[in-house]
Formats: sequence, C-alpha cells, structure tokens
Amino acid sequence: MLKRLSISNYLLIDHLVLDLSGGLTIITGETGSGKSILIGALGLAMGDRIDAGLARDAA
Repeated sequence: MLKRLSISNYLLIDHLVLDLSGGLTIITGETGSGKSILIGALGLAMGDRIDAGLARDAA
C-alpha cells in the first residue's frame, strides 16, 4: 500500500509531499487545480514512462 508520495520538479510542482497513510483518500478540486498532474506523477511512480519535456527544470 502506498503511504506517502513525494513529487519534485514535475510540471507545475516544485515540491510536494502527500501523506496517504490513513483510510480512504479522495482527490477533488476545481478545474485546473492539478488533479491530473498528481495522477500523472502517481503513474510515474508505478512505472509509466516519462517524457523529457515534463521535468520542471531541464537540468
């Protein structure tokens, strides 16, 4: 079970730590709030391939 997700330099996210340790987690928000970005980062953590253009800082 995934308990914590840490994201750095991905699209619009500079740094984010998401704690998923207790119970059910539901991701909600307004249009443009970053839900799809978060799901994309989760996909990468599970083995999806990344496009080099998605890194926030090319260095």
